[in-house]
Amino acid sequence: MATPNLGIKEHSHGGDLPVSKLDVHGSFDLDDFPKPNGREEEWRFTPLRRLRGLHDGRDIADGVVTVDVTAPDEVVVETVGRDDARLGTSFLPTDRVSALAYQSFTEAVVVTVPKEVEAGAPVFVRITGTEQGDAYGHVLVRAERHSAATVVLEYAGNSVYADNVEFVVEDGARLDVISLQDWERDAVHVSHHYTRVGRDARFRSFVVTLGGDLVRLSPKVAYTGPGGDAELFGLYFTGEGQHHEHRSLIDHNVSRTRSRVEYKGALSGEGAHAVWIGDVIIGEGTEGTDSYEHNRNLVLTDGTRVDSVPNLEIFTGEVEGAGHASASGRLDDVHLFYLQSRGIPADAARRLVIRGFFAELINRIEIPELRERIMTEVEEKLALHE
Repeated sequence: MATPNLGIKEHSHGGDLPVSKLDVHGSFDLDDFPKPNGREEEWRFTPLRRLRGLHDGRDIADGVVTVDVTAPDEVVVETVGRDDARLGTSFLPTDRVSALAYQSFTEAVVVTVPKEVEAGAPVFVRITGTEQGDAYGHVLVRAERHSAATVVLEYAGNSVYADNVEFVVEDGARLDVISLQDWERDAVHVSHHYTRVGRDARFRSFVVTLGGDLVRLSPKVAYTGPGGDAELFGLYFTGEGQHHEHRSLIDHNVSRTRSRVEYKGALSGEGAHAVWIGDVIIGEGTEGTDSYEHNRNLVLTDGTRVDSVPNLEIFTGEVEGAGHASASGRLDDVHLFYLQSRGIPADAARRLVIRGFFAELINRIEIPELRERIMTEVEEKLALHE
């Protein structure tokens, strides 16, 4: 794939910052990405016809999406035009839909946590599709040096929506992100999260996907200094006819960095299809990388499909630790029997096991009302398929 003159210096990462494979294989030029036909490795699990033309490259934005932001006073929130010099400086689009979203958005939301500031409350970015049709968006969240914040992205309503979200976590900063895909049943959402983690910085992401007809979300992380720590957690409940696809990539392009990836999913109903692709790259010449990823899926009914593919590429012999695991299967009969033998009805026992399966991840979210909301929605979705 040809790449235009958008290298590190021109792309504002700075000439002396580490190069990531996300830079080498990306481009802002839509023409650098051929229209996918479904035989490409990165598209072979995605039902292209259900993208409703997003992969075709059309840039007609005939849908309506509103963006509302609430934030504490110490956090700076701006709505800017696409000519704002801060946009697109931390990433290059890595596929055709990402490039289309970048060339097609008109306004972006920029959230800045000033240096050495700890946000006293979460920042909520609510993105709502109000009229069906194509729409494109862009969000930039920058946590400046030694700052700390939690940002919640909430997607709802109905749309055919593609967006790019940039997370820049500067040296010594801490940024927690919760992204909740709670679309109406007919929505299509293709999203890319591009994250840069600085020296001794920490980034935690929680992706929760419950709604939509098709949701394809691609979180990508690279590092700009040693000591960076990234944790990516994900939860999805894929119901009848839904397609939920999550494709994470961690590029350990700097020495002495850490990552953990843990995604859990449940599938129920005819035609439910969940995809998890977990890529980890440990770069040439790096030392002291500590990385582990795993994916677990509960198959609750017949007629579902799970594709779970962990990939680990190591280009150095100086690794602190690296591994991956994947498992998909039915509910454990032993657990169900144990509960039923103590007088718990079969349906209630089933709900308890599924709740326990997800609770470990949900309890990591530090916003109580959000934890309760997610668990309630999981149980409501489970009830629909009992």
